[in-house]
Amino acid sequence: MNQESGAPLSPWRLSVAPMLDWTDRHCRYFHRLLSRHALLYTEMVTTGALIHGDVPRHLDFNPEEHPVALQLGGSEPADLARSARLGEQWGYDEINLNCGCPSERVQRGSFGACLMAEPRLVADCVKAMVDAVRIPVTVKHRIGIDREERYEFVRDFVGAVSEAGCSVFLVHARNAWLKGLSPKENREVPPLRYELVHRLKREFPHLTIAINGGITTSRQVEEQLQELDGVMVGRQAYHDPWWLAEWDSRFFGAAGEAPRTRESVEEQLVAYMMREAAAHGTPWHSIARHMLGLRHGQPGARRWRQVWSDHRLKSLTATEVMALAREGAPATA
Repeated sequence: MNQESGAPLSPWRLSVAPMLDWTDRHCRYFHRLLSRHALLYTEMVTTGALIHGDVPRHLDFNPEEHPVALQLGGSEPADLARSARLGEQWGYDEINLNCGCPSERVQRGSFGACLMAEPRLVADCVKAMVDAVRIPVTVKHRIGIDREERYEFVRDFVGAVSEAGCSVFLVHARNAWLKGLSPKENREVPPLRYELVHRLKREFPHLTIAINGGITTSRQVEEQLQELDGVMVGRQAYHDPWWLAEWDSRFFGAAGEAPRTRESVEEQLVAYMMREAAAHGTPWHSIARHMLGLRHGQPGARRWRQVWSDHRLKSLTATEVMALAREGAPATA
């Protein structure tokens, strides 16, 4: 919403979406080098992975990542409450429930977007988590499922879940088609319907409503912030991460901070790679994959990207690979 009144900025004003296989702790550390204020989300972590799996592997993160939110996948209130408590104990700033993922694998677990058909169950899940933790519990969801395109469907979902204690909704402005489309197609084929999300905010002015889906420019962000409390950006932030470098000054009023360059960000991430290698044996290429878009649209970007993605160089240190990548790559602003 317009911040000219001097009211404090919403913590959900601008965020990077949870993206499976992408927004791991290394990706989030990289994004934090670019924006100090954007809210960052983990990949979805299932309750089963936390209750029966390796908790440190799923929940460990770098303190520099704050503010950072844990996204959970599940549909059993008791399991979600237990997982939310773990998230709070590990230091996350928010617990987010996934009610938007349309993949068949997630549907087989009876969670994700299919949960929108069961708002009372989602309300029970939210209440269990709200009762278990002191940090915010939020929900990320779609505007509808399959061919259900009535505004009343998403309105009733938000209404029921808000009564259980959730006051923050991150809305992907497309339907989720549970049959016949891949997860990728579900991000592209169902039409974007921003007006439904705007209508939610008008009908629930006391709730925090942030929008997700198809937003790729700062101008689009500004337009949405005239209507809503926040914007969540997904793949554009990953593929063109340098965009994040303008977010703090443009959207958070963080004037006067030291200007960044692509080179300085690369150097800081390489230093992180070296620390990770020394402390955990983490190979540099498992971290470098997240910054391959850093020189997007710049001269020499293709060669720079090829060097950083060349696994034949994995015996070299990250510092040595950076030196090779910079050969012939012009300095950038």
